[in-house]
Amino acid sequence: MTIYFHGADEVPYGCFSNFSAHGVDLDGHWWPTTEHYFQAQKFTGTRHAELIRRAGTPLRAAELGRDRSKPMRRDWERVKDDVMRRAVAAKFRTHADIGAILLATGDEEIVEDTTSDHYWGRGRTGTGRNVLGRILMRTRSHLLAEPGEPGEPGEAGDGRARRGHVIRP
Repeated sequence: MTIYFHGADEVPYGCFSNFSAHGVDLDGHWWPTTEHYFQAQKFTGTRHAELIRRAGTPLRAAELGRDRSKPMRRDWERVKDDVMRRAVAAKFRTHADIGAILLATGDEEIVEDTTSDHYWGRGRTGTGRNVLGRILMRTRSHLLAEPGEPGEPGEAGDGRARRGHVIRP
């Protein structure tokens, strides 16, 4: 069975969305969502990146990140997948509750069900690259392989922070 997700408010898989309210601590800053982090990385080291980090909603962060009047980093196309991998991994390692949801998908295919994005999701025709879905499946595999994670024999997966990460409200 393929698992489709899109909106952050969808139960139970809305947590797979970059708009879900699961912040991450990366690069010495707290990011309210992975969308905030991802969009800001297009402008790393600039005042615009900080504006994106402080955006009130993930939608606003996305809008600011898509503002082409600001110069984007030159290597963005080359690094964007790694930026997303890093953000998604941090999110699911930081929040054990959603890490458990990801692990519970077993070996099912995960697909971002968006008709507007042929790169990160399945796209209008259903033949998109689904890069975000692939990153989620890769993150799931990495979580399964790590010792001491929920699902491992003897580990309760009680929702506490893993590997020293701080869970912030």
